[in-house]
Amino acid sequence: MAVLLGVDTGGTYTDAVLLQDGAEGGVLAKAKALTTRADLSQGIGAAIDAVLAGTDPAEVAMVSLSTTLATNALVEGQGGRVALLAIGFSEADLARAGLAEAMRGDPVIRIAGGHGAGGTEAAPLDLAALAAALEGLEVSAVAVAAAFATRNPAHELAAAALAGARGWPVTCSHQLSARLNGPKRALTAVLNARLLGMIARLIDACESHLARRGITAPLMVVRGDGALISAGQARERPIETILSGPAASIEGARWLTGAAEALVADIGGTTTDVALLRGGRPAIDPDGARVGPWRTMVEAVAMRTTGLGGDSEMHLVEGLTEPGDTGLRLGPRRLIPVSLLAVDHGGVVHAALDAALASELPAAEAGRFVLPMAAGAPGLDAREAALLARLAGRVQPLVAALGSRMDQAALQRLWSRGLVMIAGATPSDAAHVLGRLSAWDGEAAEKALALIARRRSARGERIAAGAAALAARIIDQLTAQTVDCLLETALAEDGLAAAPADPLLRAALAGHSGTLRLQAALGVPLIGLGASAASYYGAVGARLHMPVILPADGDVANAIGAVVGRVSMHAEALVSSPGPGRFVAHLPDGPAAYPDPKPRSQPSPPRWRPRLAPPPVPPACPIRRSPATNSAARP
Repeated sequence: MAVLLGVDTGGTYTDAVLLQDGAEGGVLAKAKALTTRADLSQGIGAAIDAVLAGTDPAEVAMVSLSTTLATNALVEGQGGRVALLAIGFSEADLARAGLAEAMRGDPVIRIAGGHGAGGTEAAPLDLAALAAALEGLEVSAVAVAAAFATRNPAHELAAAALAGARGWPVTCSHQLSARLNGPKRALTAVLNARLLGMIARLIDACESHLARRGITAPLMVVRGDGALISAGQARERPIETILSGPAASIEGARWLTGAAEALVADIGGTTTDVALLRGGRPAIDPDGARVGPWRTMVEAVAMRTTGLGGDSEMHLVEGLTEPGDTGLRLGPRRLIPVSLLAVDHGGVVHAALDAALASELPAAEAGRFVLPMAAGAPGLDAREAALLARLAGRVQPLVAALGSRMDQAALQRLWSRGLVMIAGATPSDAAHVLGRLSAWDGEAAEKALALIARRRSARGERIAAGAAALAARIIDQLTAQTVDCLLETALAEDGLAAAPADPLLRAALAGHSGTLRLQAALGVPLIGLGASAASYYGAVGARLHMPVILPADGDVANAIGAVVGRVSMHAEALVSSPGPGRFVAHLPDGPAAYPDPKPRSQPSPPRWRPRLAPPPVPPACPIRRSPATNSAARP
């Protein structure tokens, strides 16, 4: 019996499912293992081994992988240090599309060059100046973007060859999108370069364990639009895996419930992903995938991804709050829950928590811990390197790890690069205190929340009466932020200008009844996915007056969606007409000029190839013909 193996690697758990191949197939087995950030192969291997128990590896016909790691990294502002080679762009060009924020202080090398809208060279590329600028760079990857590279990629290819000869992985913007808008393509290339190492490690971990188990089936990866691509393509274009996990969850929700019209909300450890099913299919975002603050040029499902999950960082709101406000905010960054950290490091965690609880006024960082994820990385300054060395590969209380206030900024930079992880109180800990979850160390969770409850508000009062009271407020805040996320999606879908905080909308949802009677509800059911959906989404449905569907296997919907998706390829070519009797095909290796096309009875042989490597049977590739190019168009 042929079976399909689906694997989903999230921020907290790695899931695996085994499905019977065929239309009548169902879920044969499912398993979960903790995602092991330091060595992804451990978590992946544990999940695969558990789900394959009693199954002959030779029966596995296909393996498909989805992940939220790329999405989480962009939402949290993490990823490797990269350099951007910007060719033919002005400072004003680079100020668009959020590039300055995306670079986070990483090097930007701006040089003359680039092409015009018709593909002709606008200025020569100074390779000597570029070579000099590359000397001494300490980066993990390089992104290359040139003006109008989709019309002529010659300068991008030359710069990429120069950077690649120095051993860096290189991303060219024209290989990620055929559309105009150079700054946005540059942003997409930067984010792709930042993710290269992370996705390569993930695929390596999966492939190596499959080989050890004797599984020879091809490995596919879920793209952001729900389609399946080869592992090789995912290595080269990891940016296409953003929203991979959410896209897989939509496919999984459709497969599990058969619902045609519904809001789908998938809560993980780091993010909540919300999309709308219409006619049983998710819509594709025509403007490109948005993840956190970034609008990319990657085709993906139309989905709102918010930095809100079971492991979200908790913030106390400074100053006086409005009546009914919890005084808390959650996200967008993820912490390791204290209750989870205590599973493997109970001695260190409980000793530090007990010591902090001995004080009536604990330090602000009490109850937090730091876990190093690497011994070093390129581009660290002296303080960052010293802090990482001082951690010496051990879990430590944060108050002990920081030698001075100056170390705070260094720690934040190490955290943003994924070189350390921070553990602290999260909604998952609150759920353990309230008895909604019991998988980890509930005693550690209660101690951590008790510490925070002792802190003082702006009024000089304790934050909460105790751990249980604070836990209830944390869950209330998670519910409130989830409601806002669902309302934003619904309002945008209906084209309404109101905001979730609109007083009239709030009154209608509360069923205001006075001189004016107001009522509001969401008009479609909510499909709740994720291991913790049952803990939170009942209250969400009650506030929005909508039925909530919690499918039996919704905790592994991403892994299910990974194998019920379809292999899909999309290729696009552009032909412009710069003048009468002239036609230019803009090809991956440069433009090619043609005279008037021959009559249709005598078609010219194709001289272009699609941007993506074609599958064994090439799909139809429609050719768009554009009128004469406007030389004032944006690059």
